[in-house]
Amino acid sequence: MTTDDLLEAMPFARALGVRIDAATPDEVAGRLEWAPERCTAGGVMHGGALMALADSLGAACAYLNLPADASTSTLNSTTSFFRAVRGGEVRAVARPLHVGRSTIVVQTDLHDGEGRRIAQVTQTQAVLSR
Repeated sequence: MTTDDLLEAMPFARALGVRIDAATPDEVAGRLEWAPERCTAGGVMHGGALMALADSLGAACAYLNLPADASTSTLNSTTSFFRAVRGGEVRAVARPLHVGRSTIVVQTDLHDGEGRRIAQVTQTQAVLSR
């Protein structure tokens, strides 16, 4: 599956402007540009936009680790924010922490253009048999 195929499967992520640069079962990397329409007060990128970036990459990572004929859905997502984003782009990398029969746990690290950690998201994805 190509990075374009992954984004086609997630219309909200595509509409938000999420980009997926590389995707393997071990790591999904992507980014989201700062834009005024993705901001809250004071020109700070909205936390929901950052969470959507992380959720999208995390879901793609979980999907790439699924057994044949299974799908996935987020069960839980925990976000820790560390600094505001007022410009540039946010780069994110999602990696599996646990790939099991019933759940997949993914950690996504978000950094600004200077390499500073913006946020860290840990999500649990259900493995759903079809």
